[in-house]
Amino acid sequence: MKFLPKTAVFFIAILCCTSCNTDRDNYSDISNQIELENRLIELYGSKTELIQPASDDYFSIPNDLNNPITSAKVDLGKFLYHETSLGSNARMDEGMYTYSCASCHHADAGFQSGILQGIGEGGLGFGIHGEGRIKNSNYAEADLDVQPIRSPSVLNVAYQDVMLWNGQFGATGTNQGTESQWTVGTPKEVNNLGFEGVEIQAIAGLDVHRLIIDTDEIINSDYKVLFDAAFPEVNEAERYTKVTAGLAIAAYERTLLPNQAPFQNWLRGDDNAMSDNEIEGAKIFFDKGKCYTCHSGPGLNGMDFHALGMNDLAGAEVLTIVDEATKKGRGGFTGNAEDDYKFKTPQLYNLKDVGFFGHGGSFNTIKDIVEYKNEAIAENGTVPQDKLSTQFLPLNLTETEINQLVAFLETSLYDNNLQRYVPESLPSGYCFPNADSMSSSDLGCN
Repeated sequence: MKFLPKTAVFFIAILCCTSCNTDRDNYSDISNQIELENRLIELYGSKTELIQPASDDYFSIPNDLNNPITSAKVDLGKFLYHETSLGSNARMDEGMYTYSCASCHHADAGFQSGILQGIGEGGLGFGIHGEGRIKNSNYAEADLDVQPIRSPSVLNVAYQDVMLWNGQFGATGTNQGTESQWTVGTPKEVNNLGFEGVEIQAIAGLDVHRLIIDTDEIINSDYKVLFDAAFPEVNEAERYTKVTAGLAIAAYERTLLPNQAPFQNWLRGDDNAMSDNEIEGAKIFFDKGKCYTCHSGPGLNGMDFHALGMNDLAGAEVLTIVDEATKKGRGGFTGNAEDDYKFKTPQLYNLKDVGFFGHGGSFNTIKDIVEYKNEAIAENGTVPQDKLSTQFLPLNLTETEINQLVAFLETSLYDNNLQRYVPESLPSGYCFPNADSMSSSDLGCN
């Protein structure tokens, strides 16, 4: 009988010990990750198809051909997006210079609003994640600038060609054929400029939310240099306007990519980026849960519209009456009855800093909305059954599978460093994203 050399016995013993005494079951981890990767290859050809580019890789980020992203535009847009000094068209004197685009879409809430309905002018306070903003009691409803529906996130807008829940902003792609609805005298008229949705919304939003680009003020401020750098090819007579400002804001918004989320890190090759539970949740997302049928691509969003029978804004917190056009979603914009009660598929990154989900904010946790889609029983009785999406069907997920899916959505898709997209200060020196006295106190600025 032959015996192995002592050195061989030693190394075999070491191998056995290290393979059996680990904190994690490496074999299981690798097996699960291979299963997930194979599923992504089956769906997309490669898992790299879901990877988001670096935020300064402007050639890889989807651009509007008529508004190519540049560093100078992004720098300008970042300031303008947060600039409360633009709030100079307030209905009441006390609202002057107190609000910005970021009042309703800020980093602390995943670039959504921290409350059910975002408030621009007429809001007070901020809290920690924007959850402390309230209505100024001195404002009548008619003077309040409040979102008529839950504020969608600005994250991943680069992967959307039309904007808002009903998709009314955008002159290309999805909105081809809707030209008759670009009503003169309404914000939808801005579609006639021909840009994609991100650009159209940014331009139209300046007027809608009472933000003014005053040419004389720009020329006499630090902003002139920024506009000059961003739009050197534009004639000076047209360089300092709401159109160029909107284009700069849109260029900045396109760079708002949650590309440091654990799932993104895993896609890039970090096998330790997600836990076993999250890997299982991802497998459910891209298979049994059918989530991928609507939420796909690098932004895990979609450009389709679906009727899922969710409630509209309701309850004591609602500050405005929801009109019929808003309730009908896409149909309220297109005028096509086949589109009634359909709403655009949202992106899914950085959801856990907000407490409202669905277009009407009728769900308070990510688990609530997963359970709703699992059961597929419409909560809104005013939505006819024949209008509900054919994809709104029971998923038959177990409680364990629901929890695993929630772990993936809540943790794997959460980029905890969105503050990298926020300026340290503004050229005006104003507080942001709000500058009313209560917000200034909450935010610790003078």
